[in-house]
Amino acid sequence: MTHLRFLTALISVSALGLSISSAEWTQWRGPDRAGRAADKNLLKEWPADGPPLVWQCEGLGKGFSSISIAAGRIYTMGEKQGSQWLICLDAKNHTEIWATKVGDGGDSPNGTPTIDDGMVYAVDRHGNVLCAEIPTGKEIWRANFGKDFGGQMMSGWGYSESPLIDGKKVILTPGGKEALMVALDKKTGKVIWKTKSPDLGDKGQDGAGYTGAVISNGAGVKQYVNLLGRAVVGVSAETGELLWHYNKMINGTANIPTPLVSGDFVFASTGYGAGAALLKLKKSGKGVEAEEVYFLESGTFQNHHGGMVMNGDVLYAGNGHNNGFPICLNWKTGKVVWGEERHSAGRESAAVLLVDGNLIYRYQNGVCALVEASTKGYKERGSFKEKVPGGPAWAHPVVDGGLLYLRQDDALMCYDLRAKK
Repeated sequence: MTHLRFLTALISVSALGLSISSAEWTQWRGPDRAGRAADKNLLKEWPADGPPLVWQCEGLGKGFSSISIAAGRIYTMGEKQGSQWLICLDAKNHTEIWATKVGDGGDSPNGTPTIDDGMVYAVDRHGNVLCAEIPTGKEIWRANFGKDFGGQMMSGWGYSESPLIDGKKVILTPGGKEALMVALDKKTGKVIWKTKSPDLGDKGQDGAGYTGAVISNGAGVKQYVNLLGRAVVGVSAETGELLWHYNKMINGTANIPTPLVSGDFVFASTGYGAGAALLKLKKSGKGVEAEEVYFLESGTFQNHHGGMVMNGDVLYAGNGHNNGFPICLNWKTGKVVWGEERHSAGRESAAVLLVDGNLIYRYQNGVCALVEASTKGYKERGSFKEKVPGGPAWAHPVVDGGLLYLRQDDALMCYDLRAKK
């Protein structure tokens, strides 16, 4: 592989004394897949031109993948030379350590790699699954959603999954009739169980959605919750049995946001006029049922893509189809605490991240805004336009070790958010 092309860092890494945080960002949306970072003592206000740009590199290829970070290395995906690659960078000098081909064929990847136990896992747009060893990028095993599991996507933009690791299992979503979801041995790729797909309802389309599973222990039963082409579902972690499904809050184009789980509750939303719902999981005989607590019409709340974050009794997100209007919603009651039909200079959809009492909204047009995580109204604490133009800026932001990472297609930017002592 050709080495990355590098731009001169605005501030040298050695001069800053950067180090990798112990609270590492090893998977999609962070440690619990909830879009929350553990970092503290960050800037409470951003300068007019934004926080300092530490470095930026180019040559990652096309793609909307975000990044994962562990043990001084950064992992992402990109499409180059007609193939999709899993890429490993040195986090200190942002040089490429290795790149391994996940699959052939064009189309830029959407998923984010997952790091675990000396291995890294990735899924490309065509459903190719790769498990590689971290030191060298050497392939350990691979699979294909279509060939191995009869998988399908609900619509034509390709798989966007970020694999979930749980103990000895890797949880994936081929979207097939006989393998709606699967658990594979994370070291060998051998099948542990497969979930058969019953009739999930009239709304939506058959197949996988555009996110990956999260872990819930709702109703005292460990399960994997996911948003698919026809339903929000819960699948038994032990057997792969489909425990429950909910079809009302589903669209037929693309179901994207990762569901939020808290105790016995599941909150899910999607765009294209679908809306949102809060479900309560209850024991039902030997199984689990999902009871609708409330349903919100799309005019009240819908998250297109960019995700949602919980903070106590409220959640924050971008509201509206193809919009990221900031909103604070009491997720327990469904009542809007506050909402704004404005977002600094940001336009269209926004990815959101909660860190150190503030929210980072990253908009499709490359504007980042710092917003106070407050129930008292919209309070913006600064915004800036990213240094690398182009779009759309859909990759989710990551904060780790006091640094903000923004992937923008071929480039990766690193900003310093740490407050000066």
